[in-house]
Formats: sequence, C-alpha cells, structure tokens
Amino acid sequence: MTNKILSVIFLLVLFSRTTFAASIPLRGVVEGFYGKEWTAEERADVLRFCHSNHLNAYIYAPKDDPYHRKKWRKPYPADKLDALGNLVAVAQQNNVRFIFAVSPGLDLSYHGAKGEKDFALLMRKLDVMYKIGVRDFAVFFDDLKDKNGMHHESGKAQAGFLNRVQKELRRQYKDVASLITVPTEYYRFDMLGNSGETNDYTKDFADTLSKEIIVLYTGDGVVCDGISEEDYQAANTIYGRELGIWWNYPVNDYSVAPVGKRRAKRNAKLALGAIEKLPASNASAVFFNPMSQYNMSKIALATGAIYADDPASYDASQAWDRVLKEQFGELAPAMKVFAVHSSHMENSWAKCGADDAPEFVDAVRTVMMSARLNRKLTGVAELSRQIDEMEKAADLLLNNLEPRYLAECKPQLKQFKRIAQADRLALKSLQDKKIDPRLKALRREIHKHAPKAILSEKAALKFIDDTIDLLGTQWE
Repeated sequence: MTNKILSVIFLLVLFSRTTFAASIPLRGVVEGFYGKEWTAEERADVLRFCHSNHLNAYIYAPKDDPYHRKKWRKPYPADKLDALGNLVAVAQQNNVRFIFAVSPGLDLSYHGAKGEKDFALLMRKLDVMYKIGVRDFAVFFDDLKDKNGMHHESGKAQAGFLNRVQKELRRQYKDVASLITVPTEYYRFDMLGNSGETNDYTKDFADTLSKEIIVLYTGDGVVCDGISEEDYQAANTIYGRELGIWWNYPVNDYSVAPVGKRRAKRNAKLALGAIEKLPASNASAVFFNPMSQYNMSKIALATGAIYADDPASYDASQAWDRVLKEQFGELAPAMKVFAVHSSHMENSWAKCGADDAPEFVDAVRTVMMSARLNRKLTGVAELSRQIDEMEKAADLLLNNLEPRYLAECKPQLKQFKRIAQADRLALKSLQDKKIDPRLKALRREIHKHAPKAILSEKAALKFIDDTIDLLGTQWE
C-alpha cells in the first residue's frame, strides 16, 4: 500500500512539473528591427508560427514603417490599413495577441495646444486600430537622442503622456489590455549615471508611470551578453515593478566587427544560435527581435519559445538541437555545422549569442601551438575532419535546402564553403611550412564577399589570417 501511495505521489509531482510549468505570461516576437520590412505573407506566417510554438503575442513595430515612427501623425493609407486588418484577423484565428505599436517621440509635443493636438492625433490613430480589431497597444520612446546626446523630453513628461493614453483607452474601451512601453533609457547602463545612481530621466519616468503599464528593457546594453538573475532584479528595483524583456537576438540590423579593412554590412551575418543567458525567473513579458531574414530567424525564435514556456528548466543546447531537427529534418546535422559558425554577434557596442565554433577554435589552438614552436604539427587529423565537415555541410545545404531558406542564406553558405576551402589550404601550408599560393588568392576572394556575407570571424576565418601571418614572419 505504501509503495502504491508513493508511486501516485511521484506521478502527481511529475505531472505537475510537466503540465503546469510556469510560462512567461506575455511572450512573443517584436518586429522591431531597422531595414527592409517583412512582407504581408511573412507576417501572417509569423503569427501561425507563434501559435504552433506556444507564443501568444506579436508586436508590430517595424522601425522603417514611416507611419509607425517618422510619420506617426498620419493615418495609414487604405491599402496598408487593409493589410493590417488582415493580419489582425490572422492573429485572432491563431490566438495571438496583435500588439500595435507607435513611436511618436521623435517630434511629439507634450504641452500646450500642440500637446493637445498630438494627443488627439495619437488617440485617433489607436482608435482606427481598435476598429480593425486591435486590443493591445504599445507606445515606444526608444532611440530618441538628439545631436548633443540629450533626451528630447523628460521622463516625467513621457510617463505622464503614457498614463493619459492608457486612461483614455480604458475610458473609451473596456476590453483593451495594459499599455506597453519602451523608455528612452531602455537598458540598465543607460539608466545609471557615472556614480552608479539612477539618472533623473529614469527616476522620473519610473516614479510617474502607472504600475499597470508594462515596461520593456534590453538588459545591461542594447545588445548584451545575457541578463543574469541579479542584474534583472536590480533593474526591477529601479522601476519598482517586474520588467518585461525586449531581447535583441537574433536581430542583425547592425554591422558586426570589421573584417580586415572591410566592414560587414547590416544583415551580412546571420544569427543562427539559440536564445541563451536569460533569467530563470519569470519576467512580465519577453519579446524576441528577429532578423529581416525571416525564415532563418525561426531557429532562434523557436528556442526562445521553449525558454518562454518554462524559463526555470530551459537548456539552450537541448532546445537548439530540438529546433534544428524539427525545422530541417535530415539536413539538421549539416545546418548545425553551418549555424555553429554563425551564432555570435559582436561589434564595438554589441555582444550576444554563443561563441562561434568553439570546438574548431580548440582544434586550431592545438595545431597552432605546435606550429608556433616550429615542431611537428599535432591535432592535424581533428582539424582536418572539422574542415571536411564544413565543406560537406555547405555543399549539402546549397544543393538540398528548401528555396525559402536558401534565398536568405545562400551568400553566407557560399562564403562558408570558401572559408572551408581556405582553411584546408591553411592547414596544408602549415604542414608544408610555406604559404600555398592559392591561399592568398582565396583569402582575397573571401574578403571581397565579406561585406555581404560574414561568419566565423574569430574561428575559421581567423585561422586563415593567423596562418598567413605566422608563415610570413616565421619562415618566409
């Protein structure tokens, strides 16, 4: 009898852990990047993707939609409004909250007759969206620095404006959700002065803002290397509430670090890793900002969905393997070889995503250590194996990947193959103790394509340059 009771208790505990995992209440995708917008078809597909991946929200906030930001006062033309209405309908069909965002802060007036007129124009815009079915709204104040680096308006004025918007929405409509916002100081190091004390802007904004309004922030920086539990709670303390997270991965609307003398363009590198290093405790919301390359964004977005479903038990590596298998089937092993060399995003102010190809870096370190000591090379077989794996993966994906994926990653896959071929020549050069003439030519070809296709900057690409530098000084 005792054993049966214990078995029942065990099953109940197991059931409760697997069935009632603590999901983040508001979790989804924010189309909030700069650059080419998604198409209507891609937006509809992301809503279906959200539904199938247990995400329950989508924020419409494309930075380059003029009616979202620069021309926020102007109503949407009939065709664009119809398109948005269709998207709202798709969202409703998929039980996804369609959150309409507007960013008026570039030239918003807060006071006097101009302030009243701007408030009326904003409410009119939100009213039109309500009539096409929107019940969730966001007003953003991010990226509003003037030429002197000062904020256009005080935190108190912005927060007061937001409070008034929410109050008016609630007065007119009984079924709207809590307003969502992003302040001008939306990351923690921007909230704090040199002394470590909270800036006046953030203090005024936080103290004035209604506790019902959800505040999104991005971590310690705009694009940062994770948010620790301690840092998350510290940010919550500043605001006196549980903040939501706007996570800038896999977004790639900024340039990665220079490659030689040439800087990669926006969107040149694909962020194909898993969402990682986010708090284990539940935030009030989490939104993942994707790439303009919609289909390739699904890798990270799907891992983000797994995280948001149960942050406490999330394992990034397991989630990544699972997602790659679900999305690419038999091509998953090849896609992983490619993606492991294109996961990390970094420049002078941004750093996010797992390091590129750590096993490749380890293999190179072993070979280069013996080469620098002018000894017989060690670790050649392992490095050669990984290089062969890279080239085979590139060929397999170039020949067999679905067109919708290939259209978004073909330049990077071709570059990946060039890098693998150059890595093989670099290894041969180390063995021969002289630079193979083909290596420098291939390196020039790689750098020619680097502005539009970059990956593995600190791993496979670095091995090429390190080999040329070493042989040029040591033996030539």
